[in-house]
Amino acid sequence: MNETETKDTTDEFEQSLQKSGNEKYILRLYITGITPKSTKSIQNIKKICEENLKDRYELDVIDIYQQPILAKDEQIIATPTLIKKLPLPLRRLIGDMSDKERILVGLDLQPK
Repeated sequence: MNETETKDTTDEFEQSLQKSGNEKYILRLYITGITPKSTKSIQNIKKICEENLKDRYELDVIDIYQQPILAKDEQIIATPTLIKKLPLPLRRLIGDMSDKERILVGLDLQPK
């Protein structure tokens, strides 16, 4: 590999890193009513997103009591469930979102 090829590869890698740091996250949190567990999961995921994805995320909170069709379409079997739609790969996380490390790994914001 000559110096020009090395520089091109390095430039491509750096551009890829910059691009991955600016991706918009599309998240959906499925809850069941306004229960303490639902409220806690909303607070937890909002805090995680604000700390790690400031201005780079869209979070939709969906109450499956009010919109059961959406839960059926996504095959939600437990709540709270967080679905990361974008960036790919799609991920599902179940629970009250209090385990910050698990959430960060699940969102691909921290290595396993």
